[in-house]
Amino acid sequence: MKITNRAELIKCREDALALLKSQTKKIYVCGGTGCVAGGSMEIYEELKRIAEEKGLACQISIEEDACGGKEGIGFKKSGCHGFCEMGPVLRIEPAKLFYLKVKPEDCEEIVAKSIAGDEVVDRLIYSRDDIKYPVQEEIPFYKHQTRIVLEDCGQIDAESVREYIAYGGYSSLEKCLFDMDRDDIVKTISDSNLRGRGGGGFPAGRKWTQVKAQKSNIKYVVCNGDEGDPGAFMDRSIMEGDPHKMLEGMMIAGYASGASEGYIYVRAEYPLAVERLEKAIAQAREIGLLGENILGTDFSFDLKIVKGAGAFVCGEGSALTTSIEGYRGMPRVKPPRTVEQGLFGKPTLLNNVETFANVPIIIEKGADWYKTIGPEKSPGTKAFALTGNIVNTGLIEVPMGTTLRQVIYDIGGGIRGGKRFKAVQIGGPSGGCLTEEHLDLPLDFDSLKKAGAMIGSGGLVVMDEDTCMVEVARFFMNFTQNESCGKCVPCREGTRRMLDILEKIVAGNGEMSDLDVLEQLADTITATALCGLGKTAANPVVSTLKYFRDEYVEHIVDKKCRTGNCQALKTIYIDADACKGCSLCSRVCPVDAISGKVKEPFVIDSSKCIKCGACMEKCKFNAIKEA
Repeated sequence: MKITNRAELIKCREDALALLKSQTKKIYVCGGTGCVAGGSMEIYEELKRIAEEKGLACQISIEEDACGGKEGIGFKKSGCHGFCEMGPVLRIEPAKLFYLKVKPEDCEEIVAKSIAGDEVVDRLIYSRDDIKYPVQEEIPFYKHQTRIVLEDCGQIDAESVREYIAYGGYSSLEKCLFDMDRDDIVKTISDSNLRGRGGGGFPAGRKWTQVKAQKSNIKYVVCNGDEGDPGAFMDRSIMEGDPHKMLEGMMIAGYASGASEGYIYVRAEYPLAVERLEKAIAQAREIGLLGENILGTDFSFDLKIVKGAGAFVCGEGSALTTSIEGYRGMPRVKPPRTVEQGLFGKPTLLNNVETFANVPIIIEKGADWYKTIGPEKSPGTKAFALTGNIVNTGLIEVPMGTTLRQVIYDIGGGIRGGKRFKAVQIGGPSGGCLTEEHLDLPLDFDSLKKAGAMIGSGGLVVMDEDTCMVEVARFFMNFTQNESCGKCVPCREGTRRMLDILEKIVAGNGEMSDLDVLEQLADTITATALCGLGKTAANPVVSTLKYFRDEYVEHIVDKKCRTGNCQALKTIYIDADACKGCSLCSRVCPVDAISGKVKEPFVIDSSKCIKCGACMEKCKFNAIKEA
């Protein structure tokens, strides 16, 4: 059925909500990429099969009323719940039961106890410090979050437009079309102080105002779903788990700015996100929320998906639009800026997934409400991908201004294995490393910039005492150098030279003068690179040099890596007291670096040793050790 006016949308919402209410229980099986990889769809099918065998009335989707208005149990593929390391996970409503690490063999008991009955399967619920947490919101990982953008991820059918509408979806678009004019919409976004969640934190309202002011009959709205930072998956989870929220934000942007066409640029490596978006767009078209004369107004808008080839540089606005046009994704000189001449040379409103997903919420609740969350100049929440040497990894959302200490210890559960916190890399290759002295630093755009880091798209990689910071710098510089588009000399040649020096240092061949050259190169690249990605390429090196210079000096002067991560700086030796003189180590050494007499301690010639570890693997007495 096509919705052609406001009254029909309201009626659709009422009907969909009635169907949801007829579902006595709702089973949300995580359909995010992480849980799908762990077998969650097999669990989904098994739960359905067992429930049907037991004669339970099942509603697979409210797109069609499978139970004829009678009560039933809803089985749904949700988006990512966030607690990724505990997957596959599922949630049972209305009890808010949350089961972790579910296996197909658990399904029989889940159906019998928690779906057909009201019992809890104790072994599947979260436990910490001998306390059990059957309710999802009570788990410390969730309790300390403020989920606004991610509120429905994991608690809504990710493949149902009607379920989205039932829970208030597209009511913000409705409000814009019938109760606000374009100036009011742009003013609301401006007054909210919403800043772009893609990295730089540029005020969204300023961008919307500039595009709206352009005198052009053709304008575009573009969503950046490229998300190229290593370890980041916030945008992917929104696209997979709540795609209509992002689409609604794009539609509101199109109406406010005067655009009638939008493009979503998604990484080709996100096949599930692409599939969910394609389904969401098709559903919105079918129901009449995309296309000509939406809800009977003069507003027409449609969306297309373009899959990127995984180039990191295509996260930069002008490179992204160039890629959509079918050319090699490379940034261009500015001005003119994207708001003036973007996609196909026309004014373009470009924001990322999380930014657009904030828009319907701001329109619904107002700018003043939004500014009550977080600091005045960086209000709202931010989603982060929490990874690394931390107890709880996954997708989180916290108010801007939340401290690193709160994220790492209250939500993340502290450092894995009881080890000491060393640093956190924030903002990916464009960001920087923060240390113990920054644990109480508020996570917002301005505070991080002062500390020499940036939020970026939201990757948070936590590192413990066993992490080599020189190797961390080398890793990110290797990534940036590989991803350099090559258009400008500072980025193309400068990052190559910085990488060469870092590889020289971790190989044990560094000189103290190399540190001065690294700093000079960093200054030059930052000042002269063509695009924002090039200008921030040196940040991981600059920040590690600032806070962990002693490790660089140790690598160069002492030829030692205190963490033992740099293979070339390891020293392998034989403990004479433990060696039995069996000679097995000398027989497996590929370079004849081990010598000695049988039944007497053997020795390793460090000048010959290539540190392959073959001798350590063969030694039966644990006599061969590393230093």
